[in-house]
Amino acid sequence: MKLSKLYGLHSVQAALDYSPKKIGKAWIDDQRQDKRLTQALETLLDLGIEPEKVDRKKLDKLADSHNHQGIVIEVELPAELSENQLKTAVEYLTTPALFLVLDNVQDPHNLGACLRSADATGVHGIIITKDNATGITPTVCKVASGAAETVPVYQVTNLARTLRWLKDNGLWIMGAAGEATQTAYQTDFTVPMALVLGAEGKGLRRLTKEQCDILVKLPMLGQVESLNLSVATGVLLYETIRQRQLAVK
Repeated sequence: MKLSKLYGLHSVQAALDYSPKKIGKAWIDDQRQDKRLTQALETLLDLGIEPEKVDRKKLDKLADSHNHQGIVIEVELPAELSENQLKTAVEYLTTPALFLVLDNVQDPHNLGACLRSADATGVHGIIITKDNATGITPTVCKVASGAAETVPVYQVTNLARTLRWLKDNGLWIMGAAGEATQTAYQTDFTVPMALVLGAEGKGLRRLTKEQCDILVKLPMLGQVESLNLSVATGVLLYETIRQRQLAVK
């Protein structure tokens, strides 16, 4: 069990909405009485959690000097799931598979943003690497705004092996790479698939790229060479659901 502290009204409200049973303790500013803080306090009390009223200095310490907006809570972070749990999930799918694979992505802000996009587009799960990558952290949960509770995150030790297993079970492996010869708009994303993106600045590792059935890119008409990882992820996922929605009409 991983316990951590979340702070700020937006993050606290997301925890109250999506994982209220995982909240253990809470602290609030004894001098602040604005409407949103009062609403959060009432919700906590309804859950049987009585926040400790403390001064701003104590809250600053609890939140490591970040902007806490007068409230800090202690929560149980969502757990990463195993490779075996991923296999079970794939076997029981009733709709065309859509997984997001992040190859050695280390920035928790990017993982959090990808979780939000994954939730919004109905992704069945995010697959991350165990080594040289971020897992679920307080920063990830804060950026994800509740999506860390709704989208399964599977942590695997050997990504190439996992991708081979996915292929053997009917998924197409679509890798995003700047050197690809075809764009996402020229690619059929209606098939069961795993969309694979690499870390910013590095891209896909060689062994990961070798497991991809198709490499795709986004058109870049300006001077910059690539988009932020989470932005590119959002564009590719929404192109996927656009194609899939058109296919069922």
